[in-house]
Amino acid sequence: MESIAIIFGRRVRLYRKLKKLSQEKLAELCELHPVYIGQLERGEKNASLETIVRVSKGLDISPTLLFGEVELEREHTPAQQAYDLFMQTSPDKQQILLELLQKAIELI
Repeated sequence: MESIAIIFGRRVRLYRKLKKLSQEKLAELCELHPVYIGQLERGEKNASLETIVRVSKGLDISPTLLFGEVELEREHTPAQQAYDLFMQTSPDKQQILLELLQKAIELI
């Protein structure tokens, strides 16, 4: 089983890239050093609770997306990817996306 630090780091990198942020820009948003962001992403450092909150705010996502269900490390199925993207949007946009998905399913 992979360490929690490695799984956490992989998620930080995933969401950073989804947001099209460099390590330097994320570090700036989190008020952390860019080297530390790299260490987190590689699983070389264990993040404190304060750091987890700072990183999630810098990425503009819920902290749970960074470490939720770490023990199980879900596969990145299309459904999981859609869920992760869905959870990154505002409730208003979630309602619109849900309606679009329902319409799309009716058409299939």
